Amino acid sequence: MIEAWFVPALAAVVSWLACRRLVNAGGRLMDLPNHRSLHEVPVPRGGGIGIITGVLTALFLVPDIPVALQWLMVMAVAIGVFSLFDDLFHLSPMARFLVQGGAAALLLAQGLWPVQVPLPGLELTFPPALAVIFGWLLTVWMTNLYNFMDGMDGFAGGMTLIGFSALAVLGWNAGDPVYALICLTVAAAAGAFLWFNFPPARLFMGDVGSTAMGFLAAGLMLWADRRGLFPLWTGVLIFSPFVVDATVTLVRRVMRGERIWEAHRSHYYQRLVQMGWGHRKTVLWEYAVMLLSSASALGAMSLSSHGQWILLILWVVIYGIIAILIDHRDESTA
Repeated sequence: MIEAWFVPALAAVVSWLACRRLVNAGGRLMDLPNHRSLHEVPVPRGGGIGIITGVLTALFLVPDIPVALQWLMVMAVAIGVFSLFDDLFHLSPMARFLVQGGAAALLLAQGLWPVQVPLPGLELTFPPALAVIFGWLLTVWMTNLYNFMDGMDGFAGGMTLIGFSALAVLGWNAGDPVYALICLTVAAAAGAFLWFNFPPARLFMGDVGSTAMGFLAAGLMLWADRRGLFPLWTGVLIFSPFVVDATVTLVRRVMRGERIWEAHRSHYYQRLVQMGWGHRKTVLWEYAVMLLSSASALGAMSLSSHGQWILLILWVVIYGIIAILIDHRDESTA
């Protein structure tokens, strides 16, 4: 019988070894800086290969993974492999959408859609069609927003380490050790990658990693909600540093009539870097927000529905203040 701690430990070791090899990668895996980049020197990408390799190697040792979660892993790997080709050959946005949308549909075919409206204390049941649409949109959006937010040293790696660790704690507290082990394994592999990605980064996650991690986050949240481990809004709160920045930025770009499928540098974290904070200071402050949002999600499980609403409103205020401060500083330095 394999000790549970060995699984995430193995994932970390394999991920670290694979990432170490990738640091010396060249050719098409080199991310060359351009006018939309935040980095100034060529850096190899594809660190997600190391994360995925570590996770898969370790989870082969876990015999009792539910079928729906096995499907989740298969679809995440498929998206990662496709995204690797996208990294190398720059595929069209329509091709990416079709693959991600198809993978999300296959995942939801396992019954992973929310039954009730995901808000504290509400027991409103989704109509079946609306539930499927909501679950599909959430999965596709999480897949893409994770990719959008992978634009700064240490950022996506840190969110993966902190976010999936919080999911692991929630799963353990809810009495599902297998779910907790899967989440902790992903976090451990991401932590090993972060060794090479913390500013100044020697390796980027790349689309192969960011899309797979976003897909996994969505699937694991949906599965936990359907199994009654914890409500969906709790998982969204954990990943809210990514969800809020990406969603607000997308809405702003749509309102300005920009081509939302093109690369840009208007995310809040990108603007902080450009305003002089730099990668290290920005990512450390982002880590603080990630830890606070994750701690809030964990603590919310012991609150009444009234207390949970107060907590969510507080976070809306916090994110609003952060956005206003960044907008004000951006305007004053323009």
